[in-house]
Amino acid sequence: MGTVSLPEVKTMLALPGDAVRQIQWRFSDRFDIQMLVQSSRSVARGTVARMVAAGERNTHEWTPAKNEMLEAFDRSGITAAFMEPEEGGFIVGPKNLALSLAAFELAWVDGGAATASLASFLALAPIHERGTQEQVTRYKTLAAPPQPGEDRTPWRGAFALTEPIPYVGVDTGMLSGKLRVAEWKDGEEPWLQVDKRGRFITGIAFANFVTAAVMSDDARIKGSCVIIMEEGDEGTFDRGTPTKKLVHQLSSTGDPIFNMKVPASRIIGGYTVKDGVIVPNYNHGEVIEAVFRRTRVPVGLMTAAKLLSAVEPVIRYQRERFRGAEGSRPGSLRYEQGIQQREDALHRLVDVWATGEAATSLGFAAARLFDALDPLEKHKTAVLKEQGIQGGRSEMKALKESEQRALEMLSLKEGDPRRAELEADPLVQYVLMDAEGNVLCPATKLWNTGHGANMMREAVSLMGGYGITEDCPGFLANKWMDAQLEATYEGPEAVQRRQLTVTMTSEVFLAQFRAWTLAMRRIASDRPGTGACTLASAMNLWLWTLNYLQKSTDPAGNKLYHGQRQGVTFALADALCWLLASRCQILDVLELDARGAEDAVAAEGLAGTVQFLSDLCHTQAAQAAGEVSRICGELVFGYNQHPAWDEAEHRNCFLASELEELEETMPGISAMAVDVLAADGSHPQKAGPCAGCAGSSEFLRMQNKLTTCLSGSRLAKDRAADTVSKVMIPEALDYPA
Repeated sequence: MGTVSLPEVKTMLALPGDAVRQIQWRFSDRFDIQMLVQSSRSVARGTVARMVAAGERNTHEWTPAKNEMLEAFDRSGITAAFMEPEEGGFIVGPKNLALSLAAFELAWVDGGAATASLASFLALAPIHERGTQEQVTRYKTLAAPPQPGEDRTPWRGAFALTEPIPYVGVDTGMLSGKLRVAEWKDGEEPWLQVDKRGRFITGIAFANFVTAAVMSDDARIKGSCVIIMEEGDEGTFDRGTPTKKLVHQLSSTGDPIFNMKVPASRIIGGYTVKDGVIVPNYNHGEVIEAVFRRTRVPVGLMTAAKLLSAVEPVIRYQRERFRGAEGSRPGSLRYEQGIQQREDALHRLVDVWATGEAATSLGFAAARLFDALDPLEKHKTAVLKEQGIQGGRSEMKALKESEQRALEMLSLKEGDPRRAELEADPLVQYVLMDAEGNVLCPATKLWNTGHGANMMREAVSLMGGYGITEDCPGFLANKWMDAQLEATYEGPEAVQRRQLTVTMTSEVFLAQFRAWTLAMRRIASDRPGTGACTLASAMNLWLWTLNYLQKSTDPAGNKLYHGQRQGVTFALADALCWLLASRCQILDVLELDARGAEDAVAAEGLAGTVQFLSDLCHTQAAQAAGEVSRICGELVFGYNQHPAWDEAEHRNCFLASELEELEETMPGISAMAVDVLAADGSHPQKAGPCAGCAGSSEFLRMQNKLTTCLSGSRLAKDRAADTVSKVMIPEALDYPA
């Protein structure tokens, strides 16, 4: 009897280390960022972990111990990571990846600590993105830690956007802050009166300055803006009452009240005077758009860090669960494997791990993209300014030609000379990266914090009753609760979905999406074990569904894909996020496979690590395919009216007597008849005749193909589970329980 020989499977021996992660996340050649990661980890697993273990999360007040955490940020270089070298920093150029990695390391232990580190960066971000050079220099220099020989305390900031109380987090276009002219003497700079009440403002307990969004309440000021207030300004700088949060207690949150008189030069980005009216150069929406499209990414990565940080504590708990019990003696299977004797426990942990890998890959891909986009955006602004073009709508109109050139580039084959010419155009590159960033940013925030929070619940449940105790290893219960808040930071899930419904339908992004799908097909031919084939089929199904919904109506004649029809648009946005995360995960593993041998540390056991991470990719791709198939199936068929048992609907049904006659000439036809009416008109007990698939046969063909593409995904999950049961972990967690 013949036997089938299976290829040898390499096993990962230890948890992925720094050398592996530096290659996956593309900073193996950045010594400055590597040092930031190490110093952030030292603070997280030292200072921050001791604070959590000592119970500092049990108070809403800003305590001396929490303040010492900020000083640790200063000493370690975390605070300076936002600054340029001439401002007191040490990282040259864009810092999205650097700041994301620092937040990731801190959130590995505590989300509140990560938020505290990001609070001042968020306050500085409006100034950094849209401020005048004088504003940038002043506030970033003041916020930098003191240099050797300096005797000063660094300034810290808070960002006060806030919608009308109590509707915080609902609509960033609704402002409660008011701005009026307080004093305006001829030939002198105007002085402005700012009246602002904040809600849920992060970092307010230690803020020396605030960047606040306000709306004009004076005919002599046009529209809205973001303005800077300092604690020493004339008027009221009341930090308010600490918010009684259930989570993120290591960050400061409060409801401040400001009533202050400030010079008009504090308007971020400056202003002009036209016909006696102060016209800010940027309204608050333009500033917020520039800020949030970047700062949402680190928040998404904070939740991803929680998922990956849960893996080691869960493995440790599962293996040690029965030790000390009668019948669990050293050397026995029960003693060595514990709960990991059972496939269910291993499979569920594989799901948590795969989600963490995908979320992290998605987040760091977005961070790297914004690092590449930042200089292109500055170049774009400079070019258009030379042409006398400035402002949101006018810039969008001016870039239409570059969008067409980008679409042309994407339509050309590799090696075409025209493609190389177009790729060299900075404005074409800007358009491409901008379209991608407009999708990746909200997708990271939505999927990582939304689905990530659900998977954190799964991680806690894998710890049994231990998961909801104060001494749970890895602080998993805290992390699960913290993830709920991260899902609302910088806009709740509805805000991210709303943005995606607009950005994911741009011509440029959809052209990129089609190119990504083809790339996944090519990857699948070389590396089928990554799940790239499954993912490509799911991507095709999603794109077909989007095109179908944009052209279709419901039985009442109403358009299906419409801005106000969020049951359609939001669901399709959710499905896209699954695809994007899985794609980034696969690309990270391919990067490791291609470059891992170049690093002596990563090369050790590389084949086993790549095999395991590939199996996680395949597992996650199957999950993504299932979600996309379910969502798209509901949207394509769910808006069709189900047939009813009336004359018009059942005229195509067979009569029982007809089937008897037909059976004589066509044996077996009875087995093919779905709905049959008896002589007395009675029919099967259901809503109506089975719905047909007219107009949707192509969808069913693609969905069927997607189902068959799941081949091998459960075998991959079995291999991953086997690796989890054998992988070595350290003797103890490297931070306190």
